[in-house]
Amino acid sequence: MMDTVSVNFQDWGLTPYQEAWDRQEFIFKELVDQKFANRVNPESVQTELKNHLIFCQHPHVYTLGKSGKIENLLLDEEGLKKYEATFFPINRGGDITYHGPGQLVVYPIFDLEQFFTDIHKYLRFLEEAVIQTLAHYGIKGDRYEGYTGVWIDPDLPTARKICAMGVRCSRWITMHGLAFNINTNLDYFKHIIPCGIDDKAVTSMELELGRKLDFTEVSEVLKSKIAQQFNVTFLV
Repeated sequence: MMDTVSVNFQDWGLTPYQEAWDRQEFIFKELVDQKFANRVNPESVQTELKNHLIFCQHPHVYTLGKSGKIENLLLDEEGLKKYEATFFPINRGGDITYHGPGQLVVYPIFDLEQFFTDIHKYLRFLEEAVIQTLAHYGIKGDRYEGYTGVWIDPDLPTARKICAMGVRCSRWITMHGLAFNINTNLDYFKHIIPCGIDDKAVTSMELELGRKLDFTEVSEVLKSKIAQQFNVTFLV
């Protein structure tokens, strides 16, 4: 079993995407620079790298990953204005996705050398935390071979995605993360080809259960499942 790792937890609430991205980048760069300085000066006092877990929601926004295609955004500038949405090409993996109120966005900024140096294992751990959170509410989430994220009925024609993932990793430090549909307005997904997949639906906990969820409660459950998966202690 991994040693317990301390993680600074922050809930940024409803935060504009650009502001959240800038804050993430600042923390990420600080950690990358600290790690580089430690490596270059091994004889000096080593700076302890701090891990961060950030929860937030965003106003309506579409983000396009490095491997994505702009054609997967089905709105022009006027369309974005009409739906009060913004658009950002960003430096995570993956294609296009949507963020908005009612969706829990999770940004782990972890030094994986304090956990394990395996990005695929990292993604599987995040998926497992979401799967266990869904199970807590009686929803069977699963993995879909060949895809990241968490799905419902992955092996059936009714396959639908409930949690998208896209990460960046440099010097084993992560940023970006996952987007978990709790009470999300799914109509906004009609204006993109989500994650570049045009033959699969998107869903939410609200749609699956037929009722709105207590957003704070679900967030706390996911937080606890992430803690269990990565064996972390949260510092607030």
